[in-house]
Amino acid sequence: MSEPNTAPAGIDVGPVTCWFASEVPGARPPLRFDLIPGGRSNLTYRVEDGAGRAWVLRRPPLGPILPSAHDMGREHRIMAALEPTPVPVPRMVGFCGEPEVTGAPFYAMEFVDGLVLRNPDVVAGVPEAIRWTAAESLVDTLAVLHDVEPAAVGLGELGRQDGYCARLLRRWSAQWEQSKTREIPLIEEVAERLGRRIPTQGPARLVHGDYRLDNAVTDPANGRVRAILDWEISTLGDPLADLGTLLVYWAEPDDEFSPLFWAPTVAPGFPTRKHLAERYAERSGRDISDLDFYVALSLWKVAVILEGVYARFAAGAYGNTDDSHRQIGTVVPQLAEAAAEATARAGG
Repeated sequence: MSEPNTAPAGIDVGPVTCWFASEVPGARPPLRFDLIPGGRSNLTYRVEDGAGRAWVLRRPPLGPILPSAHDMGREHRIMAALEPTPVPVPRMVGFCGEPEVTGAPFYAMEFVDGLVLRNPDVVAGVPEAIRWTAAESLVDTLAVLHDVEPAAVGLGELGRQDGYCARLLRRWSAQWEQSKTREIPLIEEVAERLGRRIPTQGPARLVHGDYRLDNAVTDPANGRVRAILDWEISTLGDPLADLGTLLVYWAEPDDEFSPLFWAPTVAPGFPTRKHLAERYAERSGRDISDLDFYVALSLWKVAVILEGVYARFAAGAYGNTDDSHRQIGTVVPQLAEAAAEATARAGG
């Protein structure tokens, strides 16, 4: 049974408790709120009631946020729409669009028990056979996601269906201008080069936008994915962009750096990026001959995203921080260089 606690930043205990008691069937105050560490965007909390039931609450970061960013209603809508499909997502239990409750809109979902393979310390307790299964299950789940017809689950109007990569380049270029803390000319150069090399897009699918191992909950017994999390930047578009993102975050032992610090996939037992790409092609039936373009695009986008995270860390938007924001600031130029190299391989 939980004990009431001093709530972490971003939670106003009284109003949020009242909301749970009113909107979440069976919730029994008092509630305990604990910040789930590791996120670099929205704030995520574990909520436990007096009977020991658990949920997850998601809200935007503290302080000012960029326009159109951190849309809790959109993330809630996407996961609710996917619940009847084979795509594993947590069950939604409620959305609060009134910022006066705790300073920003938020939503609550069921807590999915399992492992989030976020760093080598977690991976160290997982057998190598389970690591391999988790990797393949993640890829297979991506193929399942990209098989969903958006209109069939009520998401056909989630966004424009054509010109995804061009729209992504425009959007994140604008975000760069709003959030950058220094000049990195290669960011603008890579965006221009990618804009001249965009492949022809096939039928639009739901694009997760941040598809990676640490945004999945896996079953510790067999490695299969139990839930895909963090849908905040999902939209309709080119599904191969998700594959590019997965590969960018999938570090290998000989890599010079990774956008994920202490990347879990450098441990023994995980397959290579090549294996993941080939398995996705097999499971999805998609042509991946333009994969270098999507890898370059993802490297560039992650550089822009991390610059925004770096700016928010420096401004104190995540409450008390350690020195990790300095590491984030260092990796942004490295990502820009890697994006330029991948763009050259793609013929851009």
